[in-house]
Amino acid sequence: MTAKGYRLIRRPWRVRRPLYYGMVFELLGIVGVLVLFGIQQPDVFRTQFWEIGHLMGWNSSPNMILYAYANHQPLPTVPFVWSQLLTDFNVAISVVSLFILLVKMIMIIMKVFYPVLGLIVSLGLTVLYTVSVYGQAGPDYADPEHPSSVPWYIAKSCSVARPFNAKKNCQIAKGAFAVTIYMLVLYLANFTVSIWSMWPNKMLDMYDDDDRDSDGDQESKPKGKQPVVNVTALHGGSPSTGYYGNKEWEMQPTQQPPTSPRAVHMSGAMGGGHGGVEAPMFTPRTQAFHALDRRLPLRSG
Repeated sequence: MTAKGYRLIRRPWRVRRPLYYGMVFELLGIVGVLVLFGIQQPDVFRTQFWEIGHLMGWNSSPNMILYAYANHQPLPTVPFVWSQLLTDFNVAISVVSLFILLVKMIMIIMKVFYPVLGLIVSLGLTVLYTVSVYGQAGPDYADPEHPSSVPWYIAKSCSVARPFNAKKNCQIAKGAFAVTIYMLVLYLANFTVSIWSMWPNKMLDMYDDDDRDSDGDQESKPKGKQPVVNVTALHGGSPSTGYYGNKEWEMQPTQQPPTSPRAVHMSGAMGGGHGGVEAPMFTPRTQAFHALDRRLPLRSG
């Protein structure tokens, strides 16, 4: 178990419960955006809202492109809020969000979803949903006489769309905008948790995952106190000049009970007691010497 420096890749999460619970809320939001954005594809009520806003004097006209063709003028730029690009973009990010969630669930089960990956994923999705929120609530300055900083279906009540039989569509658009904000807040929270987990921490940077696993294995084993012996003292050496150095070796009993006077003598030399015969103790090094000297404990007696 060795001390380590700052780890960028294989770094543990500081908290895991928000990560698990966040996936549940993320799944609910993804289902919402998939349904609401799918309803709007390809152009269920986008052009309708554009036309209603023009009739009420709240934004530009969807016929400006036809006017440009008829008058041989340069084609105007369609505001992002009324463009087909925004509709396709919203559907795309909802599908991508579902795919990323499935991959993240698999990686969490396999314990390979580290904070650095969460940071990258949450940052990317935060940017995508920020663009979506901006597009849905974006301005329309194509007509200088009817500028609009926010679309009417967001800034106003849906009751104004009742004469055009578009109240239900207006409510769907408001719901899609609300769920998009919900997803943006959720990914911002994931981004914050990822940054917090990536922040340097002495306790998290101290040991590797392998070290913690080995510690857990050692803690799971029964802690039986084994006798130790100073090998240098046994063989008459000194801590500075002895062959074995100043090391302590854990003593282990042999597998068979002692039946010979030699085994009884070894047991007494090792402090086995006086009330009975105990198994002789040995270290890996002394066992090797016995093997060289043809005096293994199995052949004693």
